[in-house]
Amino acid sequence: MSRHTRPSRFWETLAVVIVKPLSTLLVKRDWRRGDRIPRTGGVIIVANHLSWTDPVLLAHFLYNNGRWPIVLAKSSLFKVPFLGHAVRSLRAIPVYRGSADAVRSLHDSAELLKAGGAILFYPEGTCTRDPDLWPMVGKTGAARLALETGAPVIPVAHWGAHELLPYGSKKPRLFPRKTFRVMVGEPVDLSKYADRPPHAPVLREATADIMQAITAQLAELRGEKAPETRYEPEGR
Repeated sequence: MSRHTRPSRFWETLAVVIVKPLSTLLVKRDWRRGDRIPRTGGVIIVANHLSWTDPVLLAHFLYNNGRWPIVLAKSSLFKVPFLGHAVRSLRAIPVYRGSADAVRSLHDSAELLKAGGAILFYPEGTCTRDPDLWPMVGKTGAARLALETGAPVIPVAHWGAHELLPYGSKKPRLFPRKTFRVMVGEPVDLSKYADRPPHAPVLREATADIMQAITAQLAELRGEKAPETRYEPEGR
């Protein structure tokens, strides 16, 4: 893996020194099947999204399993003083929504995949609005990236971040100490799409397979049966 896919030693050390103790302090861990995370080579890690805290908690999980997660973040964060510099230095990729630059994040992700990076992708694009917190209908960016690059897609489900900080809340619920549960699945089989042009119907089908793989891991993690239909917010 190229150093190009990781921050400088200063920023990596700073992030690890802050994130690992903070994560350990805030939540207990129930991490399963981290051995399914490839230790080398470009990989797309797709996950459900429950809380503003789960990128940090997932980053700890992935780092402990040998990968530096490259996160896609809203482009507006890169304009915030100091925070923007820190996010960029940590190798995050800006996502430009509703503009001519919207495809740039996928291009940047593809380049980092070729260099051996691990891209952490939230196919839903935002925290789930499903009333029971199941994964929603996904957007097609992760599927497009996978079909264009051939990189493996690893589904990761997690549960518990929403108990620490519910979506929309600014006040964490620190007590009692919550448990952050993670389950990693087998690579999503997208081979049936390999010889098909990446038109919209193909991308939607591949995305549905990706979301189903994430949901299956979450159902096992929660010990519940997932709904047969996936929630889709209005206006998407």
